[in-house]
Amino acid sequence: MNEITASMAGTVLQVLVSEGDEISEGQVVVMLESMKMEIPIESELNGKIASIKVNIGDFVNEDEVLLVLE
Repeated sequence: MNEITASMAGTVLQVLVSEGDEISEGQVVVMLESMKMEIPIESELNGKIASIKVNIGDFVNEDEVLLVLE
């Protein structure tokens, strides 16, 4: 199972995909806010979103799982 993780700690501003969406490498899937900066989280893989592990407003730590791909 493939996972997309947070590259740094921050607050989830946007989740730009839904369960079942097909995504491609380099696509921005989540926006985090850290130290008043918006940080785009890009997929490193092609795949289909199996589950979303975070909600808007959640605080996440570095390397925390954001999305799971099939």
